[in-house]
Order: sequence, then structure tokens, then C-alpha cells
Amino acid sequence: MKFLKGIAALLLVLVSLTACAPSKTIDKLIVIFVPSKDAATILTAVEPLKQLVIDEMKKLGYTIKAVEITVSADYNAAGEALSSGTAHLAFIPANTYITYHEDGAELLLAATRDGLDKDSENAKDWNNGQPTKPTPTTQVTYYRSLGIVGPSAKGKELLAKVTAGTALTWEDVSTAIWCHSSTTSASGYVYPSVWLKQKFNKTIVDLPNHYPTTGGYGGAAADLASGVCDIAPGYADFRRDFEAKWILPTADAGFGRTESIWAETGVIFVTPGVMNDTISYSKNNKQLTKPVIAALRTAFIELAKTAAGKTAIAIYSHKGYTADVTDADYDAAREAAAIVKGK
Repeated sequence: MKFLKGIAALLLVLVSLTACAPSKTIDKLIVIFVPSKDAATILTAVEPLKQLVIDEMKKLGYTIKAVEITVSADYNAAGEALSSGTAHLAFIPANTYITYHEDGAELLLAATRDGLDKDSENAKDWNNGQPTKPTPTTQVTYYRSLGIVGPSAKGKELLAKVTAGTALTWEDVSTAIWCHSSTTSASGYVYPSVWLKQKFNKTIVDLPNHYPTTGGYGGAAADLASGVCDIAPGYADFRRDFEAKWILPTADAGFGRTESIWAETGVIFVTPGVMNDTISYSKNNKQLTKPVIAALRTAFIELAKTAAGKTAIAIYSHKGYTADVTDADYDAAREAAAIVKGK
């Protein structure tokens, strides 16, 4: 009888342990994308991710019965879905992540992009007259904003000071004409304001001579080429993207310069890194236990290495994903957000 009671007790313990074991099955994994492009275009492009996630998670011992992918109405809606726990994952930019981090968004992975053969924080190092080239073998989690000067007299004056290793003053930059992107542009407005704040406790709105360009970065490049403005802040690949157009005749919709963009432009400041997009998860979704989160992290890293995965994530210009990031890496984004809010 004692033996039978012992067996019964053991069975009860095993049943209890089984009941308490974390589930390795998720009926529906809900993933949200932000509307950086037309929603239908995004949904078509990322459709293969559904099966890719299921397949990769299966290799790790998890059963995902279905993956639901939606595009949020706006960026904030994606953050709110993570905060409420109604979504498991969301592909969101750094600014959305920092906005909703306290409420429930947590880093799963950061998107990576091709690095460049120049990445110094010293502006002088960008001015060797040689084209900036991508380094596909080096993946990075950020890009930089540069203060680019053109062939105007003031632009040449500022570049000469930087080349000589002389620190720029507020008088130097405030007497120049700036052409910039909209106030929501990270590399064309926000991070240049961070640089001005760090150096002079000023922002772009404090500049006596500045204006938003029409036509985005193409308009800024055109205004630099014509000498209408002296400084145009832009992303690190800015000059590569307009290299051909710089010397194309105006009759052919070019900028009509006779020397290369590398010979006629230079960099006078370099900002902190602008962090890439994130895949963030909901801290408030009870299905996302630590083991599940770890498995999802591995699954997305691996699927991004496949041909189908690379094609799917290209809609956001992502090249891959890395876990080599922490919340502290987004402190510059927090500073930028505070500056935009006038703090």
C-alpha cells in the first residue's frame, strides 16, 4: 500500500510540474509593421516572414500555429500595441522605441546595414577627397549625420578651418546659410540640432540663415551645388547618392558642376550615430517568457540570413539583425527627442 501511495504521489508531482512548465506553443504570433511605405506594399513584401518564423521557431522546439502580420495606422499605434500587450512584436524605429520603452516596448534586435569605410567622429577624417565606399562585410546598427559644405565661398572657408584642425565657433556656423530637411528628419534636422546643442547650446532654429529645402535631399544637393546654401546636413551616404548627378549637365537634370562632388564638398561636423530600426517585443505580453524571447531573437537573426528572408526585410532596407545592442545605445535618440521638444 505504501508503495502504491508513493507512486500516486510521484504521479501528482509530475502532473503538477507538467502543468507549470512554460508552453512551447503559441496559437498566433502577432507582428506589427509601421507604415513607412504603403501598407499593401509592405504586407506583400513581408508575407514570406510568416512561414519563415514558423520554420525557424520549429527548429528551436517551438510551435507557432499562425503568424499574423499587420501594418499599424501610425507609428504610435505600433508602440501602443506593445504597451498593451495586444501584439507580440513590432518593427519600429528608434524614436518609437524610446517613446514606448517605459510603457512596455523592449529591444529584441536592432537592424543592421552596410558599414562605410569612413566612420570617424572627426570631420577632418572624411575629407581626403576620396569617395566614401560601403563595406558590406561590416554590418552596423547606426548611421551618422554629416554637416556637408559645398563650393560656396563660405563653405570653402569653413572647410579650410576644419582641415586645418581649427575648432568651429558659433559665429562660423551661424553666419553660414543652412539648407535642411523637415523637422522630423533624423539626419537632415534632428541630429544636426543635437550637434549644435552639444557644441554651442543652440539648435537649427537659432540659426539666423536657415531654410527647409524643397525636394528633400535632392533639393539640398542642388542648393549646395549652386551655392544657394553653404551647409546641408545629411546622412553619411548623401554624397554617394548624388555623385553622378553632381557633374551631369543641367540640360540633363543634373547640377552642372565640372568637378566631382568629392572634390567640391567636405564635412565640417559628424553627429553621434543615428540608431537603426528595432524589432521590439512587448514586456506586457504574458506569452513572451524569457525562453520564448530568446528563441525569437535567434529565429529572426537566422531567417535574415536566408535568401527569402533577405528579400522580405529589404522593404525596410534592413540587411540583417543583431542582439549586440542595449537600451543605453539609444540615449542619443532620447537626447535628440528632448531637443526636438525644446527641452
